[in-house]
Amino acid sequence: MSKRKSSNSRLTPDKRSRLSQPETEEDGEPIYFSAGDGLSQSQSVTGEVGIIESISLRNFMCHSLLGPFAFGPNVNFVVGNNGSGKSAVLTALIVALGGKALTTNRGSSLKGFVKEGESSADVSITLRNRGRDAYKPEKFGQSIVVDLRISSEGIRTYKLKSHTGQLVSAKKEELVSILDHFNIQVDNPVSILTQEMSKHFLHSKGEGDKYKFFMKATQLDQMKEDYSYIMKTKTLTQNTVEKHRETLLELKQKFRDKEERYKSLASLDEMQQKLNELKNQMAWALVAEMEQEMKPMKEQITAEERSTVKYDQKVEEWKGKVDEANKISKQLQDQLESVSERMQQLQPECSELKSRVQERNRELKTAEAALHRKRTNLRDLEKDKDQLNKRIKELKHSISQMNSADTQARVEKMNHIQAELEELSFRDSTLAQQIDQFKQACESAKERHARMSRERQDLQRAIDSKQRDLAAMESSRNNQLRRFGEHIPALMEAIDEAHHRGKFRMKPVGPLGFCIRLRDQDLALAVECCLKALMLAFCCDNHADERELERIMGRFYQRGRRPQIIVSRFTNMLYNVGNRAVSHPDYPTVLQALDIENPVVANCLIDMRGIETILLIKDNRDARRVMQSKGGQAPRNCREAFTRDGDQVYTNRYYSSEQHRAQYLSRDVEEEIRHLQSALQTQRAQLDRFQQDMQQVGEEERQNQTLLRRAYDDRKKVQERSRKLQAELTELQNVEEPQSEDLKPLEEELEELSGRISVCGEEFEALRRQTQTCKKEYEEAEKVFRQKKEAVNSIVEEVEPIKERLNNSDQEVERSKHHRKHYEEKRKTHLQMIETLKTSLNQKEQELQAAIAKASEICPERSDVRRTAKSLDSEINRLKSKINTQQDQQGHRDTIVREYHEAREKFGKISRQVKGLDAFIHQLSKIMTTRHNVYAEMRMYLSVRCKYNFHSMLSQRGYKGKMIFDHKNEILSISVQPGEGGKADLSDMRSLSGGERSFSTVCFVLSLWEIAEVPFRALDEFDVYMDMVNRRISMDMMLKIAASQRYRQFIFLTPQNMSSLPINSLIRVLRLNDPERGHSALPFSQRNPE
Repeated sequence: MSKRKSSNSRLTPDKRSRLSQPETEEDGEPIYFSAGDGLSQSQSVTGEVGIIESISLRNFMCHSLLGPFAFGPNVNFVVGNNGSGKSAVLTALIVALGGKALTTNRGSSLKGFVKEGESSADVSITLRNRGRDAYKPEKFGQSIVVDLRISSEGIRTYKLKSHTGQLVSAKKEELVSILDHFNIQVDNPVSILTQEMSKHFLHSKGEGDKYKFFMKATQLDQMKEDYSYIMKTKTLTQNTVEKHRETLLELKQKFRDKEERYKSLASLDEMQQKLNELKNQMAWALVAEMEQEMKPMKEQITAEERSTVKYDQKVEEWKGKVDEANKISKQLQDQLESVSERMQQLQPECSELKSRVQERNRELKTAEAALHRKRTNLRDLEKDKDQLNKRIKELKHSISQMNSADTQARVEKMNHIQAELEELSFRDSTLAQQIDQFKQACESAKERHARMSRERQDLQRAIDSKQRDLAAMESSRNNQLRRFGEHIPALMEAIDEAHHRGKFRMKPVGPLGFCIRLRDQDLALAVECCLKALMLAFCCDNHADERELERIMGRFYQRGRRPQIIVSRFTNMLYNVGNRAVSHPDYPTVLQALDIENPVVANCLIDMRGIETILLIKDNRDARRVMQSKGGQAPRNCREAFTRDGDQVYTNRYYSSEQHRAQYLSRDVEEEIRHLQSALQTQRAQLDRFQQDMQQVGEEERQNQTLLRRAYDDRKKVQERSRKLQAELTELQNVEEPQSEDLKPLEEELEELSGRISVCGEEFEALRRQTQTCKKEYEEAEKVFRQKKEAVNSIVEEVEPIKERLNNSDQEVERSKHHRKHYEEKRKTHLQMIETLKTSLNQKEQELQAAIAKASEICPERSDVRRTAKSLDSEINRLKSKINTQQDQQGHRDTIVREYHEAREKFGKISRQVKGLDAFIHQLSKIMTTRHNVYAEMRMYLSVRCKYNFHSMLSQRGYKGKMIFDHKNEILSISVQPGEGGKADLSDMRSLSGGERSFSTVCFVLSLWEIAEVPFRALDEFDVYMDMVNRRISMDMMLKIAASQRYRQFIFLTPQNMSSLPINSLIRVLRLNDPERGHSALPFSQRNPE
């Protein structure tokens, strides 16, 4: 809020006491005066303050000089054509009396009012200052001259002069006070209605604009703003009171502190005595606390000394286990060396037997080749014999004519028998070979069938195992635990249930393979081959939990097939293995390759397998290079290594893995399922082929057995037939008969051939027997070799379990050594802790004796103190501080008393101020409630007067109108009925013609004039858009109002010729001439001077 508002609120009651505003008498009831009450009194009275006596312009807008114009005290008409300077006069009036450039609607900046080419513009206005309401008449006199200068930069400067021309003030604040005193409102459109404002009001379609026009004209908006400012001030005052209340609390606390200091002046001796007592108690309280501190130390030493026996037992226990494990390892090593010795002993014999089999095989092949040659020779001799017999038969046929029929028949029969014997001999030889072949084929088929049966069983077991693995893998899609066995999920649920029932002291952890994660997936097979059965193992905190877990496992597993249970004390700290772990720059240990969240799992694997001492080396050659270098030195602390393929590498041994894929730690379950399905399909196809091959081998064996039996029967029949025919032939040969001399050489040759055939047959039989002997020797040698080979294989089969047991034994040795070392270190740490405790106890005892001696000096008699030294020390320090403060202030007692009284007085003063402000706010709230009510009544009263005046003025033209105020929504709607009443309906002003609207607007403005309190009114082109009739009626109404309000000044600017105006001393016409080229000043003529 500006200074003007406060001034206005102070001066308004004096000015309104003689006007139509409500006043209040001593009894508080409002009294109202009508507009006509003071008419008779004011008809001969002219305005005394605030009216414009004269105005002059220099270099203002486009005019070099206008004026000075001398205005009359009542009605003034400023007439002239466009460009003559009417609007310039009105604009200069607004600007000179403090209005803004935007209010004039002639420019946005003051520098725009300076004539082009000039450095400044000047405006001079003379205001009347007479009568009892004059403003500082002792300084200004009968009139006040307001001189305004506007620079080309838009800077406005004022000079306020007296009627004699003497400078009184150059401050704008003085001008604002003058305007407030005279109630001059240049920004009020009812006071000064410019041409642009008039046009805007005529064309305005907003009912809100009309309401604002009404509020501004009646100064109700200023009153509303004043009340709003008062309420804001009230809110600020309330906030200030709240801050004072906060300050009041601080002052109250300060007052109490001063009061306490004031009262404490008499208690210094009492506090000093109490301080001495507290010091005595403090001395023995320290002794008591030290004694209490020593009690748990003594108890702890006693308990720890009892625990030493347990550590000794554990160390001895694990020493025994180390010795036992070393003993078992030595036995297994001896067994392995013994088996290796046996295998080395059998190796030369096996090689010799193999050489013998090969030698017998060569002899058999040689014998079979000789037998084949002899068989070919025998066939050739038999063929020659057949040809010779044929020749003899031909000769005998010729001789037969000379012999008798009996002789001929006997010869023919002998020939027939001889031929059949030869055929039977050949057939017997063939059957003998067939029998050997069939026997060999049967034995080979039997052996193949047995071998294939064993292989089929192995393959079936492998298929069953893969089916179980596949089922576990498929189940692990939804439950990863199924990888570790079909019973594991149910087992884990049973463990959880038992744990919830409190069956375990600590819940078992497992399977261990489920609790670990790989950092490098390529090492999955290596880790599984390293941990083996530990992947399925469980870990228990104590033996009671172990027994409970065994009982639960018995519901799911048969004895001997249960997962391993390891008993090891649970701890939340991972073992410190830095001193015994392997550190290699290129290859990680198993511990480093695993991500293990549970320290119990990591510690268990360290104890059972020593995973911190096992390296993982992906490449086989790198593993051999690292572990089996020429120097024989593996990396420090490294016992063994595993490759990516699962091979196990020691410094002097290398074992290939029988497992080819990871079963538990593979990340891609679907890939493992596909691999198992593919492998299972391949093995099933292989099993089907085995079945077919076994059926085929069995069928071959049966066929060979049948053929063998048949060959035995056929040979038996052939030999029986040969004996009968030989006997018959011998009998026929013993019969003598005459032979021709020509047949004798042939018969001799035949006999020689027979002899040769017989010899060759005997040699063939000998070779056949030799071949059979060689074959038998070969078979016997092969049988002995096979038996020896099977013995070697059985020894090899014995080696693997021994190796496995030896490996486990080595691990057990390392684990036992680790535990022994662990307990030795714990015992060592335990003993060191006991020594530390004893040293601390001795030191405490010495401190106790010193404290007792010191306490005895302070207070010889020991007192029973129940308070702690800390609380006593706190109270002692507080008392010391208080005593020191009191002692420091002992020499300034007057200061303490003075500060106490000052604090009490200040606290009382602020308290009274807060109460006074509270009362003021309360009273202000009541006053503002009354003011708001009066404001509402005044608004209602002014709106009723405005309606009445509006209807009265419209009726002079024969119009009817309706004016509706909506104070809640701040809108004013005006309806006008032109013409004769009853023949036309009321319509909004926007639907009227230009002249009708201008007339209605003039009526509205005049009705506001009746209720507005300003010393002068100015209208610019009020009759725009009016016809002659409306202009005449409007003029008559304005002149009538001016005649009734002679104490006010009226200034009308119009381009119309006002020659029809009546000649009257109250009316002054200022006629402006059109400017002529080259004239620097515009002359004006004046009619009817006052």
